[in-house]
Amino acid sequence: SRAAGANEARTPTRWVPGSGASLGTGLLLETEMARLSTASKPRGIFLPLIGVLATGLLLTACGGGGYEGYKYKPYSVRGQTYYPLDPHDAVGYVEEGVASHYDESFLYFFPGKTAIGEKQYPWTKSAAHKTLPLPCKIRVTNLRNGRKKVLRVNDRGPFIEGRTLDVTSAAAKDLGFHKAGLTPVRIEVLSVGDGRWRLR
Repeated sequence: SRAAGANEARTPTRWVPGSGASLGTGLLLETEMARLSTASKPRGIFLPLIGVLATGLLLTACGGGGYEGYKYKPYSVRGQTYYPLDPHDAVGYVEEGVASHYDESFLYFFPGKTAIGEKQYPWTKSAAHKTLPLPCKIRVTNLRNGRKKVLRVNDRGPFIEGRTLDVTSAAAKDLGFHKAGLTPVRIEVLSVGDGRWRLR
């Protein structure tokens, strides 16, 4: 029969010269320790996935905020030219219209890019407007249910007649109109620009 305690886990110890253990025993212990340390490491696809998740969450948490200057030059889409507001005139601007929602990301781990080059993930909460200077911060009020949300405007659109504002799908859920698709909103511009460029 087995001796008492034979089933208990034993912690391998490192061989030390002069400790009384034989060289062969020491090498075996070193090999066992290397095997145990390797077995505890994550393998396969998990490390890349963890890296992508961590990077995406970090970028989202930053929420942009480092854009230099303002984007407000005239531009054309589908044959129509748009003239954005001057940054100094935009602070305090109020507008009512119809909001929709959109998602520029591809699948889940591949972000889309906004008009000022910021990455947009499925969980990003931001907005697009045709004529507000970029970037700017707005307060959006859903006039159907009273829900409010402060969002960063960093993209252009929506380029569909009758629509004033596009928000990301995550923002639409917070505002309570994700399933409906469209809702009347009030837009109030709180500030324009980032850092030393900020106007409010």
